[in-house]
Amino acid sequence: MYAIVEIAGQQIKVQKDQKVFVHRLKAEAGSKVEFDKVLLVDNEGTITLGAPAIEGALITAEVIEHVKGDKVIVFRKKRRKGYRKKNGHRQSFTAITISGINLPSAKKEKKETKETKEA
Repeated sequence: MYAIVEIAGQQIKVQKDQKVFVHRLKAEAGSKVEFDKVLLVDNEGTITLGAPAIEGALITAEVIEHVKGDKVIVFRKKRRKGYRKKNGHRQSFTAITISGINLPSAKKEKKETKETKEA
């Protein structure tokens, strides 16, 4: 089972017990976070697609640590002008572990359709 979820503006494919690096979150290390913007879920071949998100679906995760990525060098140059600028930065990331993918139960939907047919 996997899901595509939007975390901090990025769409990420996640599975249970997977370690993922996302843009820095405002959560303490060791805390649990939940993401409700689930866009797609594949449950053993059954694909559920959201429009834009699946209502009731929830991804739970645990924050492991806050880290910095590798240094990115930004170099600008204009040829024959003597213009050169070298700059760089390190992006801040949060390492999370996906602890569960919770779907809305299909039993409630079936019960609701039976009740509406009887009425």
